[in-house]
Amino acid sequence: MLRMAIPALAEETLVLMVTWTDWVLASRYFAEDGDATKAAMGLMAYLMWLIPSMFSVVAIGATALIARWVGAGDFKAAKKVANQAYLVAGIFSLGLMALTASFGEEFIALMQLKGDSADFAIRYLNIITPLIPLIMCSQIGAACLRGAGDTTTGFLVKIVVVVVNILVSTLLITGWGLFPQVGWEGIAIGTAAGYAIGGSIILATLIVGRAGLQLRLKSLKPDWDILSKMFRIGLPGGFDIGTLLFSQLLFLGLINSLGKASAAAHGLAVQIEACAFLPGAAFQIAAATMAGQFLGAKSPDRATKSVLLCLYIGGTIMTFGGVCMYFFGIHLATLFTGDPADLTSLNVAALLKIVAFALPSLAIVMILTGGFHGAGDTFWPFVFTAIGFFLVRIPLAIFLAFGLVEIPYTGITIQGLQWGVAGAWYAMAADLIVRSILVGFRFASGQWRNIKI
Repeated sequence: MLRMAIPALAEETLVLMVTWTDWVLASRYFAEDGDATKAAMGLMAYLMWLIPSMFSVVAIGATALIARWVGAGDFKAAKKVANQAYLVAGIFSLGLMALTASFGEEFIALMQLKGDSADFAIRYLNIITPLIPLIMCSQIGAACLRGAGDTTTGFLVKIVVVVVNILVSTLLITGWGLFPQVGWEGIAIGTAAGYAIGGSIILATLIVGRAGLQLRLKSLKPDWDILSKMFRIGLPGGFDIGTLLFSQLLFLGLINSLGKASAAAHGLAVQIEACAFLPGAAFQIAAATMAGQFLGAKSPDRATKSVLLCLYIGGTIMTFGGVCMYFFGIHLATLFTGDPADLTSLNVAALLKIVAFALPSLAIVMILTGGFHGAGDTFWPFVFTAIGFFLVRIPLAIFLAFGLVEIPYTGITIQGLQWGVAGAWYAMAADLIVRSILVGFRFASGQWRNIKI
């Protein structure tokens, strides 16, 4: 477990550092723009999470199949899955790039960004869009390697991504030495350069061959049997991630409509919260791989024990992170803003106190769902996500964050509590608690171990 979780934790930390670098540079070098650049970075941080997640149907299906077949010792079948995953994801990435180029401005407007904030976001997005195929190469390649039990390669590649991002972004913003001073675009160029090099390294690694997987041009012809298995597992999981993404964007749109100050505080608080989120992501990967491999080896009891062990350790670390956020939130916010008296810093500290109590529930949701995905059980996590967001988080956020609220199609208006962005975060905490209970019951039932692939 630790052999898989520790490199995964390091990798997820490095991924977060890419966004953290952008946040620090935006806050320190563009302070004269006020909350405009912070609000833009809040949306762009979501987008840099959304784009890789768009390939989740393929990634979840490929990870589950490769883990199951590696556990059974069938590396030939695992290699076929990797090639089919790249075939499908490659086609999809080109379509996604075209959609983003065509409707990027409409998307930003839909997210309720206006004026300077929207302009900064559009300029950032225009630079990132051409890199979507290489982002796909990194995402799908890492998913395939994780299924085979290799989390080290992704970690090493992310080191390169972070170093390139920090160096290029800083040099282009400051104009140090022979580098031109390009301003805001320097942040996006640095991020794009990092992902371009990272995706290229992962692709080259799999072409050469790694962890029993190898890409071959002759193997990129459609294999309908493997594709049907991949989509049977991946589609519910993709709907789960898709529901999560849609709901998160809807949630973000609600917060952005509260104004630049709320958008800036929410965006930065999410980035700091992600620090405690990291252990969940790492042990989620370990749980998925171990559950799939042990079930492939016909050892369901060890699959259960491995997922529980991931939860015990990952959950303990996340709970400790919640304690740190509760007591030291203002200090964490100041690392980004540089000013403890800044309104964004004060708002972020208040939001971190709210979410600190929900981190144990988040650990349960993330890590047990990882075990479900590794086992190929992707339908019920989708149902739980839909319940949490559409029946708990979104309605409760509207009631708690806003004043007068009109219930659609009824003509009924009720008085909301008007707590602003803090109300939305209370709703988020309630959603996580409800989903943790549902996920816990599913795990305890043991039905997730009986999924046939």
